[in-house]
Amino acid sequence: MASLTQVSIATRKTIRYGIYTVIALIIARYLFLAGVMVYRYFFPVPPPAPEVAFGPLPALPFPVKTPTEGLSFSLETPEGGLPNFSYQAKVFYMPKVFTGLLSLDIAKDRATKLGFSPDGAEVTETVYKFPHPKSPSELQISIATGVFSISYNLGSDPTPLQEKPTAPEVAASKVRSYLSTSGLLPKDMEGASKSEYVKLVNDKIIGAISLSDANFVKVNLFRKEYDSLPSMTPDPTSGNIWFIVSGATEKEKMVIAAEYHYFPVDETKSSTYPIKTSQVAWNEFTAGKAYIASLGTNQAGKNITIRRMYLAYYDGGTAMDFYQPIVVFEGDNGFIAYLPAVTADSNAKQ
Repeated sequence: MASLTQVSIATRKTIRYGIYTVIALIIARYLFLAGVMVYRYFFPVPPPAPEVAFGPLPALPFPVKTPTEGLSFSLETPEGGLPNFSYQAKVFYMPKVFTGLLSLDIAKDRATKLGFSPDGAEVTETVYKFPHPKSPSELQISIATGVFSISYNLGSDPTPLQEKPTAPEVAASKVRSYLSTSGLLPKDMEGASKSEYVKLVNDKIIGAISLSDANFVKVNLFRKEYDSLPSMTPDPTSGNIWFIVSGATEKEKMVIAAEYHYFPVDETKSSTYPIKTSQVAWNEFTAGKAYIASLGTNQAGKNITIRRMYLAYYDGGTAMDFYQPIVVFEGDNGFIAYLPAVTADSNAKQ
C-alpha cells in the first residue's frame, strides 16, 4: 500500500503536469490562430461571386454629354496613382411609379398640404397647376411622377426681396419642416444638405458671395449614403430637391422657387454586381466615355488634373429601374465627371 508521502508526490506531479498541459494547449491555440491569420493575410478568402440577380442593367440616364474635344487629363491622387475599388457593389431596386385613376386627387391633396388651392387647372394631360390663395405663387405637379415645382412672381410682389435672408442652417430647417408637415420628406433625404446664398440679377438667380450680397438662400437636399457611398446628381452642385427661401416671416412668401424630383429606393431589394477596376475606368474616362457633370472653369485645350476617383451612386432625378453605382472623377477648377461602375458585361447594350 502506497504511503501518504508517495500519494502526495504523485498528486503534485499530476497537478504540475496538468498545468503544463493546459499552458501548452493555450500556446498551441494562439500559435495556430496566428498562423491562420498570417496565411489569410497572404491568401485571403475570395469574396463570394457577384449575384447579378437583376440581370443586365439598363443604361444610366445621363443627360446629353458635353463635348470633350480639346480636353486632356492627367492623374494626381492622394494614393499616388489609381485607387483600389471594391470588387463588387450593391445595386438597389427602385419601385416603378404608376399613374392611376386617383392621381389627380392625390395631386390635389398634395397641393393642399403644401398650402396651395386644390382648384387646379390642366396644363397638359399629366401636368396640373395650382394657385396659392395668399400670394402670387404657383405649384405645378406631374400626376404621372409626383415631380413638382414652385414659382413665385416677384414682379407682382417684390416684398420678399426687401427682407434679409435667414442663416443657411435656419433656411434648411424651414425647408425640412415644410416638407415634413406635408408628408413629403423621405427618410433617405432627411440628412445631407447644402445651402448657399443666392441673389436675383436680371431675372436670374445666381450665386452670392456673402449674406450682405444675397437676396435668398438656396437649400439643396441630397439622398443619404447607401452602402457608405455618397449620392451624386446630374448637376453635382444642385440637389434633386431644392428650395430657394426668402427671409420673409409670412409662410406664403417663404418659398420663391423649388424643384422636387424624388424617386424611392427599396433598401430591402438589392443584388451585388461586379465593379470595373480603376484602371479600366480610367481608360474609359480618357477615351471620352464619361458624362461630364461639371466642366467648372476649365477651358478647351487645357489639361485637367484629376485629383480624386471614387465610387458613388447616381441619383438621376428621373424614374429609374435601379439605383446603380458610378465612378466619380474630380479634378481642378470644379471639374466632375461620371462613368457607370458596373462592368460592361453586366449592363444591357448601351
